[in-house]
Amino acid sequence: MHDEFTPLLTTTDWNEEWKELQKVRRHADDAAFWDKRSATFTTKDAPNLYVEKFLGYADIRPGETVFDMGCGTGALAVPLGEAGHKVVAADFSQGMLDQMQARLNEAGVRTVFPKLMSWEDDWPAFGVREGMTDVAVASRSIATADLRDALLRLTEVARRRVCITLATGSSPRVDERILAAVGLPAVLGRDYLYAFNILAAEGIRAEVRYIDSTRDDTFASPEDAYEKLAAMIDDSSAVRASDTERQRARANLREWLTANLVPNESAGAPDRKGIPQLAWRLAEPRTVTWAFLAWNAR
Repeated sequence: MHDEFTPLLTTTDWNEEWKELQKVRRHADDAAFWDKRSATFTTKDAPNLYVEKFLGYADIRPGETVFDMGCGTGALAVPLGEAGHKVVAADFSQGMLDQMQARLNEAGVRTVFPKLMSWEDDWPAFGVREGMTDVAVASRSIATADLRDALLRLTEVARRRVCITLATGSSPRVDERILAAVGLPAVLGRDYLYAFNILAAEGIRAEVRYIDSTRDDTFASPEDAYEKLAAMIDDSSAVRASDTERQRARANLREWLTANLVPNESAGAPDRKGIPQLAWRLAEPRTVTWAFLAWNAR
């Protein structure tokens, strides 16, 4: 006689597990942070392979309307508008929306409609209603305590298709290589698996593909590199590491940078956001893998 077996995959409440995971992560940045950061962006984006892959996988048909939640500076909304789509582009940062509007004006696009709105807001009160657009997208923008609510809201807005991307490892702001090198563990959230399992529990069959995105972080000086990466270490380990462990990690970071920080031969050239690259870079660029999930809304 076999012992009773409980399959966790089918009995776990993945949304509750998601909520618990958020308690050991750094808090999501608020609108004021993104308003301030928007000032560092330009309207001149370099060619972006991530955007090309996302839009290729999304397979948005000619003439379809799109809802872009967490649109940022318009990485998706601007090219969609240039292709003739009507887009409702929402973000909780007015600064990011202003940057997007500048890009739209520069491109002469009049079919993208910005909306200052957050994931937690009452969307119908902002005119975002059931079946409003053919397609709903959320590119690298889902940072909510209630993942199920976010996924089902997007599904409700779309008439045909929903497309999102989520991290496959740690936060994209965390360099797992550096944490390992300095002796700190990374919390591998694998956000996309939570989304996949939550959708499956709702009877939704999501397709999954992957997009590799290279991050070429550059720094003004070795000390600038140390300060920025030390801040990453502090943010990522605030809940899980002691002060002593973080101090030891900071000391290890200086040694790691001695071996891994090199002069940047492309200093001054625009990066992927159109911002001039700085004088120093890491010897090996970091690859962040995103999971692209898509499903039928109806």
